[in-house]
Amino acid sequence: MTHITDLLNEVREQIEAEDFALTETRSRLQLVRTSGESFYGALRSYRSGSLAVHSMNAPVTDGDGGLVLNRNYYPGLGPEGTGEEAPADVVEELRSHLGPLIRETYPKAWVSTSKRGPKIYFGEPLTDGTDPTVDLVLALTRKEGEGIWIPDLSNDSWDPSHPEKHRDLFNSGATAFRSTRRKVTRLAKAWNKQFAVPGASSFEISTWAYEFVTPGLGMARGLATVFDSAASRLEAGEPTPDPAGVSADLHLEIESHRVAKRLRKAATNMQAGLDATDDDDVQDALSKVFWKYLDSPYPATSSLAAAAEKLRAPTTAAAIGVPVLATTAGASTARAYGGNR
Repeated sequence: MTHITDLLNEVREQIEAEDFALTETRSRLQLVRTSGESFYGALRSYRSGSLAVHSMNAPVTDGDGGLVLNRNYYPGLGPEGTGEEAPADVVEELRSHLGPLIRETYPKAWVSTSKRGPKIYFGEPLTDGTDPTVDLVLALTRKEGEGIWIPDLSNDSWDPSHPEKHRDLFNSGATAFRSTRRKVTRLAKAWNKQFAVPGASSFEISTWAYEFVTPGLGMARGLATVFDSAASRLEAGEPTPDPAGVSADLHLEIESHRVAKRLRKAATNMQAGLDATDDDDVQDALSKVFWKYLDSPYPATSSLAAAAEKLRAPTTAAAIGVPVLATTAGASTARAYGGNR
């Protein structure tokens, strides 16, 4: 068990977010929140996302938060408003409000839009080359039910959500258990990001860790449990429910059966690593889970290497005994939201 823990810690070292980047991104988020709180009808702001629940991996690219409006100041706004007003106009007003205030600290900053509200670019890259942005969700209090309304600017509609409860749930538990769950979350997110098209969102990965990691499992068994339990859920055709019980079921980034297959393979290899008694066997198993971070101690056999090379090499007509016409000299070969503020 010590060796598998050491290997997972080796992966963690490679994905660990730098303190200076986290500190700067938190500072940028706080500036945006403070600036937003002076907007007409603002009730409160909040932190959310990976930064707020300490599950951010390197590189640190963004900070997430929201600004909640008091519906008493906007009686016609939202699904429960008297006029069922759409969110686009208010988001535009908020963008205009934020730009000048943020540029007092970051002169090159500009404010664009994302799906849920203003997106702030700062124009001041950090020493590692990143320039973390901030997404500020525009939100509206609800008359009935928990949580808030958040906009979907792609179709000028509203969705119920409870990001503050998500944050509190993911940060819950005793200190040691909370630390383990965060480590598992970051490792699972790193596994997911290895694929050209990740199968699940960061939020869904965090939800699986919240649901399936229980006290006493430890980092390695906790990660194996997340892979196994999430795979079983998807294999049974079941979706992942919103942990706050407010939003609709969570949506995967690709087809469910493909994500299930990935998760089952990861679970099988994690279990093989847990069961192995030889250090090399442990590393070989984990290298199949974290192939971008760990190398297998076993080199490919010459026959496998030859087979792979054969698959990579193009098959020519001459190689299979088909007559080839002379090449004609000189023949050609055909080859196959909103402005800134």
